[in-house]
Amino acid sequence: MHWAAEIRQEAAKLGFAACGFTTADPPVTANCFRRWLDAGCHGQMIWLERSANKRSNPQLVLSGAKSIIVLAAAYPAAASGNGPPGTGFIARYARFPDYHNMLAPKLKALTDLVNRLGGQGTKSLWYVDTGPLLERDLAQRAGLGFIGKHCNLISRRLGNWFFLAEIITTLELAADQPEKNRCGSCRRCLDACPTRAIAEPFFLDARRCIAYLTIELKGAIPVEWRTAIGNRIFGCDDCLAVCPWNRFAAASQLLQSVSRDDLMAPGLVELLALDEAGFRSRFGGTPVQRLGRSRLRRNVCVALGNSGDDRAWPWLAQAAQDPDPLVAEHARWAAAQLQLRPGRLGAPANPGPSGAIPPS
Repeated sequence: MHWAAEIRQEAAKLGFAACGFTTADPPVTANCFRRWLDAGCHGQMIWLERSANKRSNPQLVLSGAKSIIVLAAAYPAAASGNGPPGTGFIARYARFPDYHNMLAPKLKALTDLVNRLGGQGTKSLWYVDTGPLLERDLAQRAGLGFIGKHCNLISRRLGNWFFLAEIITTLELAADQPEKNRCGSCRRCLDACPTRAIAEPFFLDARRCIAYLTIELKGAIPVEWRTAIGNRIFGCDDCLAVCPWNRFAAASQLLQSVSRDDLMAPGLVELLALDEAGFRSRFGGTPVQRLGRSRLRRNVCVALGNSGDDRAWPWLAQAAQDPDPLVAEHARWAAAQLQLRPGRLGAPANPGPSGAIPPS
């Protein structure tokens, strides 16, 4: 149990901003998690159902586990703004190479150290947002931060801008003191949510969350939420950005050198026009890649419909004839939004009865 200091030191050398330890006991939020699943609030994220038993019992993840090491990897808190008209918003965490790939070698190196310290017979598994663990519960138990009313982890040193990773191990390590909730009476995150997905403090209905709608949802975005999406084409930072604990966030160099400036405020028309090769060239190796070209263009159509920019008409007209029905339907919706905009100038005539948009 005396190896904690060495593990922390190595974690810091590898670039992790925080490292804490907790037991491999079941998470205290396991029952709440199951009720959340029963209510269907996870939407299409079926893997959460499939792994529910493991998430409720770390022993099912690694038999004989005694400790869980929780790590935080901070990313730069760049300005969040929505960018100039005609551009799209990509969540801050996705403006870098995929964090799974960035953190994997560091976690493997730290896991190798844990196994060496424990000696023969020590078993450890590492995860970065990929394992069947209720990681925010574990992170709060390990003292890294507290779960805020927006259901994300908040650190007094890092604010909201960090990734979590875990190493579950049979090595026994002294547990750190849990962090206590420090939200107080603040409700900025609830008030900031464009779709009111945070139904009440500490309860998120993912089916209404813009991050879910633009990333996890496979099919059509429900019409009732499209206007609220604004120009967000991959995720949403609104509830995170308003948190007052961000004023204490420490700068991080872990990802600064690989920041993708071209993902800060990409042009919407440019993205809509991307072919498959262009999509792979632009987004390969980033979190946006897993979205796929079809769903990205779906999101771009919604953002163009919310832009109020009549110059998008010819591009939406073309997209409305796209062989991909997901793109075509959202393009028709977007065109209708532009047409209904008060004071519009230069928009074409109404779409015909087939729903197709005549060229401008």
